[in-house]
Amino acid sequence: MNARSRPLRQIPALAASHLCHEWILTLCLVVALAAVISPLLVLLGLKYGTIQTLRERLVEDPVFREIRPTQTREFVPRWFDEVSAWAGVGFLTPTILPLSSVVQVVAREEGKNELFDLVPTAPGDPLLLENGAPVPAEGEVVITSEAARRCRLEAGGAITVRISRSRGGRSEQVEVALKVIAVLDPRAGALPRVYAPLSFVLDVEAYKEGYGAPARGWAGQTPDPYASFDGAVLLLAKPLFPIARTGLIINTGFGRIAEVSGEKIQELFGFLPPPGFAAYDLTAPGGSVTASNLQAVDQKLRGQEKVLLPYAQGIELMIEGEALPPIGLSLDGEQGTLLRVEPPPWGGNRGNLSKNGVLLQMLWPSAKPPAKEDAVAVSFAGMDGALAFNLHLTGSTSLPRPVVPVELLGVLRTATQRKVFFDKEMERFQMARGGFRGFRLYARSIDDVPPLYGKLKAQGVEVTAEVAAIERIRTLDRGLSRLFWLISLLSLFGGTSVLVSSLYAAVERRRRDLGVLRLLGFARWHVFFFPVAQGLIIAALGLVAGFGGYGVLALAINRAFSSQLAPGEAFCFLPASSIPLFSLATILLAALASLVAAWRATCIDPAEVIREQ
Repeated sequence: MNARSRPLRQIPALAASHLCHEWILTLCLVVALAAVISPLLVLLGLKYGTIQTLRERLVEDPVFREIRPTQTREFVPRWFDEVSAWAGVGFLTPTILPLSSVVQVVAREEGKNELFDLVPTAPGDPLLLENGAPVPAEGEVVITSEAARRCRLEAGGAITVRISRSRGGRSEQVEVALKVIAVLDPRAGALPRVYAPLSFVLDVEAYKEGYGAPARGWAGQTPDPYASFDGAVLLLAKPLFPIARTGLIINTGFGRIAEVSGEKIQELFGFLPPPGFAAYDLTAPGGSVTASNLQAVDQKLRGQEKVLLPYAQGIELMIEGEALPPIGLSLDGEQGTLLRVEPPPWGGNRGNLSKNGVLLQMLWPSAKPPAKEDAVAVSFAGMDGALAFNLHLTGSTSLPRPVVPVELLGVLRTATQRKVFFDKEMERFQMARGGFRGFRLYARSIDDVPPLYGKLKAQGVEVTAEVAAIERIRTLDRGLSRLFWLISLLSLFGGTSVLVSSLYAAVERRRRDLGVLRLLGFARWHVFFFPVAQGLIIAALGLVAGFGGYGVLALAINRAFSSQLAPGEAFCFLPASSIPLFSLATILLAALASLVAAWRATCIDPAEVIREQ
């Protein structure tokens, strides 16, 4: 086994000796190959260096990966969950109204007041993480370089944020001391901004809108949910003239008025109107009916005998395991006498939401008494989950279904469209935050910006992004790639031709020497590897010379453009991953180019050597 394999081990040594013997020809081949490799490496380095510099400087900068909304609208929390799951979304967080984001900042050291923009941030914020700053925690902020310049602040300093508002005809303000943990790189933006956790920014917005933030000790009110209805039934002792009917939908918020049957009234309210009464259904197609709409109609009909009964359809309460559609009815004594209906104990519709549990009353049908005589547990499926509360039984009714204040049904209808929760201790409904007024969105890479831009536009969300700049860079990248491959093909043809002809000529010059090797016992396949070994050695030497030439040229190019490059940037460089790939491709090409000469070497007959001798 060793004897057979020894000739194969001697072939590379003999090939190297032959190249050393003809060192002038070998040097010419190496120089010729290096003359092909070096320009290719420089061209590839310029392609990578130019595109990488542009991508880092213009596009991979987080500012250029941002997709910004151009209009103020409400975005519900569910929308953020859906968009965050999209492919290509790197970061998404809500924002607040622009007017609510302006705060007064006082630098502790300087005592100078400035108005800065307050911007929410969250873990994973690329604008902060890629510009030399961590994401701030509670009680911390990150500021831009412009904000630091105005306040003469550095990382580790402290600021006081003042939030002002006007409530009840008087001015109020609160102050919060915050620590500056970092100052952003100037490329993060030229505006004076303060980046703070989302929870703090939302509390600032709520405080400016008049609400309180109990966790921070900021006083304010908790908003009550407004009552909304599907429509209202107008009952009149005398019918309206056509012109008067038309007048009821002018400047009242209603859009349609139509006569309604007694059966419809009985379905809604459980009773039939007295004989001779005219009944009209007032609705606002595509919208909701609120207390202001009802007041506008009441003003137009003042002095007439009338009853205006708002209604909400499709409201079902889970009571004792059974889904029941209650009757919403609020009547005062005069209205009850007019309609010949016993008025409920909570009286008529006041247009506002009464507190102290007035909304939480119910009359139970006398034909079917409930299991409990004081209160019943009720649940309702709202927009943000089930609302659980108790309704206090205040008597019985002859109507076929349970009767509750119509304001309660209005609140429950609102709960199907907005977030509403129930405070069991205070026994009152409260409005939760309905949505956000904007967002900050960053794509994972530049290639994700155009698809995300298109998806948001398809949803009707008006946004802006650096799509044009990104497309210009991608077009340049594609153009340079085509140019590189075109020149590579030409170089490949020239380099292969030189290598094939040189190795073939070398075999022809050494016909007698190769024949002697056959006489000494070398097999045909041993001689086959002689030109292959020479081709690989020449390719290796050409690669070394080519990379050396590339290094000199790349250094000269980068020095020539050093004034236009930032620290760490290079106009001509090769990624580490491309070097082994390029070397392997060159070695394979040399091996393939030597196959013609290798085939010619196997055709040499040892008898020719004997005849020549």
